[in-house]
Amino acid sequence: MESISKTLFLLLCISLSLVFPIESYETFLDCLLHQVPNSNLSQLVYTQNDPSFTTLLDTSIQNLRFISPNITKPLLILKPTNDQEVQASIICCKNHSLPLRVRSGGHDYEGLSYRSISSTQFVMMDLSSLRDIHIDQYQRIAWVQSGTTLGELYYAISQQSGTLAFPGGTCPTVCVGGLFSGGGFGIMTRKFGLSADNIIDAILIDANGRVLNRETMGEDLFWAIRGGGGGSFGIVISWKIRLVQIPRIVSVFTLTKTLIEGAISLVDKWQRVAPNFSEDVLLKFAIEPDMNGGEPVAVFKGFYLGRCYGLLTYMHIHFPELGLKKDDCEEMSWIQSVVYFAGYGHAKPETVLLDRTSEPKEYNKGTSDFITDLIPYKIWEEIFDRFQYEGAGVIYFETKGGRMNTISESALPFPHRKGILYSIQCLVFWPENAEVSEEKYLGWLNEMRSFLTPYVSKNPRRAYVNFRDLDLGMNEEGNTNYENARDWGEKYFMGNFKRLALVKGKVDPENFFWHEQSIPPLLSIPVAES
Repeated sequence: MESISKTLFLLLCISLSLVFPIESYETFLDCLLHQVPNSNLSQLVYTQNDPSFTTLLDTSIQNLRFISPNITKPLLILKPTNDQEVQASIICCKNHSLPLRVRSGGHDYEGLSYRSISSTQFVMMDLSSLRDIHIDQYQRIAWVQSGTTLGELYYAISQQSGTLAFPGGTCPTVCVGGLFSGGGFGIMTRKFGLSADNIIDAILIDANGRVLNRETMGEDLFWAIRGGGGGSFGIVISWKIRLVQIPRIVSVFTLTKTLIEGAISLVDKWQRVAPNFSEDVLLKFAIEPDMNGGEPVAVFKGFYLGRCYGLLTYMHIHFPELGLKKDDCEEMSWIQSVVYFAGYGHAKPETVLLDRTSEPKEYNKGTSDFITDLIPYKIWEEIFDRFQYEGAGVIYFETKGGRMNTISESALPFPHRKGILYSIQCLVFWPENAEVSEEKYLGWLNEMRSFLTPYVSKNPRRAYVNFRDLDLGMNEEGNTNYENARDWGEKYFMGNFKRLALVKGKVDPENFFWHEQSIPPLLSIPVAES
């Protein structure tokens, strides 16, 4: 065994010597072996010359824009299988001045966990092997590791109880590490708040390699990691979450409305009533193009914590214009509704949630907004008109209100609470063999964002950190200036941005955890703001 270990060590050294920018690359491996002597380095460290490197890097990339020879890739990938290997990786990267980025699921809209916009060299840590789940249905709590997908978490909960759930997003291949660190909203947010509102403890390893829980990290850092964005404060290994009690049967529906069927009048009425609905009801919609060249449609999706008769009664009273009928409504278990909202309908069994792959992968670009005032009817008409083109843009409108109105905007870094009627997520997709250029699709998105400017939140124009958008601004290479970062930071976090920067200044003043939109360290309150 000793001779095999030495052979592997020498092979890794030869491989690292071809790409590593440090004078003595052997010392990095020596450091890892010293920290975790029983680890198999060939399963922990993947260099650019490793045959598995590209496969490992590309597997979790969801946006094909970032699979390109021109993208600045990590010098190497570290794939830990336990807490000790995470700790060792942080210590050794910091000792060798190697910036470290962390990826849990690869859904970051800008890919900042696995690529660099500048020429900055970095190491990527892939958490996909860290996906243990421990559920205590009697205490209604669970510990879940950051590399776990939402689908895996939801499925595990459903296997323990038919009346417990967790409020999170609808895409099953998103990993909890990314979702929780940015807040996390979904179909039950109006009832139970964000995912981050239901986190009660965490295990984090900081820039000095210390393993901390809520008590030892302190309330400031615990506050920051629940919504302050990933990749800034340390690496969260696992999260302790509070499970929520739900009915055994829930109800769902999907209604597609054309322009002839009054889609514009319906969305205008929707914005006036849906934010004030009961917390048990979610009604959201999307404007989608007709890919056959016809007119765009409004696709309404409803979710109700109860049976169809209750939902039908409620909608007939509060939104009769939608025309919901008995045959439109379906009853199912919560876990079946997860499959439903993931886009599988009835075609897939619940075990589909255990599939970590996301297909088909596409080229895409997105941006987000929050709405505080009603959009005029004539503007809805113009929004629909802008879908009369050959493309693949879609806008998702997600109702807020309910429980979100009762939580202070400073309770967590996610500030978009009281007064928010709904959020907007605007996306454009295109295939590799698109007949029109990428610039055409991006141009449509930019024009839509510009058109919406007078009708979205202002001073600042808000955005959701889990829908990262580098068009809002970024930290340039080596730039950790707090004032410059406020351009985008206050859009994501509003008044909470300064507090996040102060926490960063305490726990990572050297800015070891850095990417183009990471929180900059603020070591003291600026004189002008004191």
